[in-house]
Amino acid sequence: MAERIYQKRVIFPENAQGEFLIQQINKLKISWPNLAEKIGIHERTLNDWRREEYSMPLDHLEKICKLSNSKLPNNITIKDPFSHLKDAGIRGGLASLKKYGRVGGDPEYQKKRWHEWWESNSKSIIKSHPIFQRHLIRKPTRSKLLAEFFGIMLGDGSISSASKNQLRITLNHQDDKEYISFVLATLEKLFRKKASIIKHKNSLASDICLSSTNAVEFLLRLGLKSGNKVKQQVDIPNWIKSNVEFQKACVRGLMDTDGCIFYECHNIKGKKYCYPRLTFVTASVPLRNSVFSILTDLKLDPKIENTRHVSIENKEKIAEYFKVIGSSNPKHLKRYKN
Repeated sequence: MAERIYQKRVIFPENAQGEFLIQQINKLKISWPNLAEKIGIHERTLNDWRREEYSMPLDHLEKICKLSNSKLPNNITIKDPFSHLKDAGIRGGLASLKKYGRVGGDPEYQKKRWHEWWESNSKSIIKSHPIFQRHLIRKPTRSKLLAEFFGIMLGDGSISSASKNQLRITLNHQDDKEYISFVLATLEKLFRKKASIIKHKNSLASDICLSSTNAVEFLLRLGLKSGNKVKQQVDIPNWIKSNVEFQKACVRGLMDTDGCIFYECHNIKGKKYCYPRLTFVTASVPLRNSVFSILTDLKLDPKIENTRHVSIENKEKIAEYFKVIGSSNPKHLKRYKN
């Protein structure tokens, strides 16, 4: 039925449409109900066409002509569906212009009425409509997993200072492909809410995004900062510093995001010597000092280099780091083992 509404229409000269249908009935020697049945319409519709209350669709005219072995009449005009609306719109616009001096009513009056409606209805709309409601989350207890997530956020994470309703963690979608899965699983385990991934168009970076005002407010209360981490000189929260296991977990998150393991090589008398280096990099002085202090307390002999780097350069101490603290980033584990 929907297809017929949008068919092209046939316009006959006045009184010609009814005469045409009568001629076809006489030629076919059938009744009006029989003709209606053969072309797939209701008898009442055919009678409306005969009385010329409505124009005929082109496809039904073609069916009638096929039944009677006739050609399409020469005196018809074929029009696209809704072709009459343009003329109707022009006539309506001219009538509005003549009556009100404008088309579309008084914009100031419309604006006033809209503001009046919004003032009286907005509170109930915001209160009742699901789009304005905060989604409930699980508020995790302080744990090693939460401490590690704080390390991830202090490393490659951020919270917008403008909206404060979304957190994001930016990682390399090639090198950190497996680690991205770990971070997604961590977010869902902590907050019972799934995050989304947005790939950057012109780089290898991907953003893991979690949109939740409740989650962001929870993290801010526990010590994370919104906005630029370098300008604010962020640091590890005290609730993590006061627990050794939380310290290890947080450093693991920091090293897995803003740290790297590499081999420093030298050629001495034609022989190549390579030494492993484990380095954490940050432009935040308090954060650098906290990581240095935690690694020192764990007797891993860290060094501060170039004011931004905290490094472990002893092979045995690096092995001890992976034994005591470990890594959740397969990229680091593979580089260490190789």
